[in-house]
Amino acid sequence: MNDQEQVELPLLKSARASVVFVDNQELLNEAVAVLANASGPFALDAERASGFKYSQRAYLIQVHRSGTPIYLVDPIAISPEFSTEPFRELAELLSQDEWVLHAASQDIPCLSELGFSPVSLFDTELGSRIAGLPRVSLGAVCEHFLGLRLAKEHSAVDWSTRPLHADWLNYAALDVDVLLELREKLEVELETLGKLDWARQEFANTARMKPKPPKADKWRSLTGLSALKDARKYAVAKAMWEARELLAIKLDVSPGRLIPDSAIVHVANTLPKSRPELAGDRAFVGRASRSYIDTWWTAVENGLKSRDLPPIKVKTEGIPNHRTWPGRFTDADNRLKAVKPVLQELSESLKIPAENLITPDFVRQVCWEPPVEASAYAIGHFLATLGARQWQIDLVAEPIHLAISAVSQGDED
Repeated sequence: MNDQEQVELPLLKSARASVVFVDNQELLNEAVAVLANASGPFALDAERASGFKYSQRAYLIQVHRSGTPIYLVDPIAISPEFSTEPFRELAELLSQDEWVLHAASQDIPCLSELGFSPVSLFDTELGSRIAGLPRVSLGAVCEHFLGLRLAKEHSAVDWSTRPLHADWLNYAALDVDVLLELREKLEVELETLGKLDWARQEFANTARMKPKPPKADKWRSLTGLSALKDARKYAVAKAMWEARELLAIKLDVSPGRLIPDSAIVHVANTLPKSRPELAGDRAFVGRASRSYIDTWWTAVENGLKSRDLPPIKVKTEGIPNHRTWPGRFTDADNRLKAVKPVLQELSESLKIPAENLITPDFVRQVCWEPPVEASAYAIGHFLATLGARQWQIDLVAEPIHLAISAVSQGDED
């Protein structure tokens, strides 16, 4: 066989464990009883309806333990009012052992809404990054460690759809079928590479992460907003964004599926003078652009009449954007330019992505205003106050100190 030829890996089309769909309290109680009689970590996953719904709630939860079926839990059917009470016993059980997830930070928020909280976790995506795998999707990691391809045709479906399609459920079961085996293989790999403790520190950090508070003036994230050059136009854009947000919450629909950002910015820029003019504007698009025309026109009127005009530019908290440093903040820019290649070289030598080696914003903050004491210890302490883990500090504090010191020495010369 030619060295360039690759053997196609076998395709895992359906789960190897039995699959049980759980859509009522009785079945959930039975699932909890079976899971409680097993031992070892829990393989977990959750499916949301991102891009379809406003909420980020879980529309399906997959739970599996060694020797048990894969349980596909429908939280919508079990608790239409979205109460955590029906899931209390499952939450208590899940708090008793490790969770195994792939890209845990994506699923933990929606799981916590149901009262589930990890006591510890093993993240096969994050662990694969630290292990140095070039691709870390679940499919790629399965190919690397298990020699299997996953049938993954339904990654972008609307999981709020009811009834759920049988082939979607098969896809969902595959996500947890492989996790326990992956965990074992990956743990051995990390131990062999001397990176297991690093991974454990990262897993612990992920487990204790809290949701970020919502951004102030979230409306300013509108794509294309910077094209507007007038405070009145900003007021109209803000009013339309707020109207869209309220309607999206009411209908539980992703805001962009009502009217896109581009439609809001267009209306704010053209400032229609009447409801018929707005309705007749062909550039004002979106599936809800005409069916809720009164909502949009009221928002336009509110923006036009507002006496509280938002400033076009606002003072941001924290350090200035690093893209503005050249020419304006020369010292900080020189430090950042000295540190980045050093960390990139370290990243490549350790086969860890630079963003996992140390959070880029932490690097920018230490370059913006280094500790007064010029030492690796002081750099490490500063990074720790920002949230860096000890393994990261042990690796990067000295190289950052040396790079910044070299810049300072050059300035003195």
